[in-house]
Amino acid sequence: MKLYFAPNSRAVRIAWLLEELGMDYEIEKYSVGDKALRTPEYYKLHPMGRVPVLEDESIKIYESGAIVEYLLSKYDKGKFCPDKTDSTFPYYLQWLHYAEGSIMPQVNTIVVETILLPPERKNEVNVARAFKLLNVALLNVNNNLENKDFLTGTFSGADIMTGHACIGAKRVGADISDLTNVESYIDRLLSRPALQKAIKI
Repeated sequence: MKLYFAPNSRAVRIAWLLEELGMDYEIEKYSVGDKALRTPEYYKLHPMGRVPVLEDESIKIYESGAIVEYLLSKYDKGKFCPDKTDSTFPYYLQWLHYAEGSIMPQVNTIVVETILLPPERKNEVNVARAFKLLNVALLNVNNNLENKDFLTGTFSGADIMTGHACIGAKRVGADISDLTNVESYIDRLLSRPALQKAIKI
C-alpha cells in the first residue's frame, strides 16, 4: 500500500487513519504545490495534481473522504466505523462529511485570500464572510461535543475527517476561545500517537 502525501494537507488524514489501523504503508512524499504533482505521470494518479492518492494493490483512489470510507470498509473490522444497524451510524455519516461540506470550504477561502493571492487580488469581504461561516460551523461542532469526547461518542473516522478540519480551522485563525468543547477536542486529537506520527511524516 502506498500513500501519496504532503505535509499540512488532507493527506495527513489518511496517514493518521493508517496509523490508527496499525497498517504497513509506503509514503511517496511531496510538498504542497510541488511541481512534481503537475507532471503527466502524476496526472495519471490524480487528474487535478493533488494529494492524497492511495494505491492498494490494483486500486488507485483519491479524495480523502472516499479514501477514509474505503479503508474503513475494507480493513476496520468495526473499530472506527459503527455498524450500519447501529443508531449512531447516520450521525457518523453526517460528521464524516461535515468536514468537506461545512468547514473546509471556508478554510480554503481564507487560505486563498490571505496566503495564496497577491495583495492586489485579496478581498477582505470574502475573508470576513468565510470567518463568519466558519465560526457558525465550529459552533455546531462545539454544541455537538457537549458531554462527549468525540463526535459520535467514541473515536471514529468522523473524527479523522472533521477533527482534522477543526485543527485546520484553528491553524488559519478561527477564534475558538469561547468554544471550549472544540478547544479540548482538538487537544484530545493532537495527543493521539497516530496523529502525532502522521504530522511528523
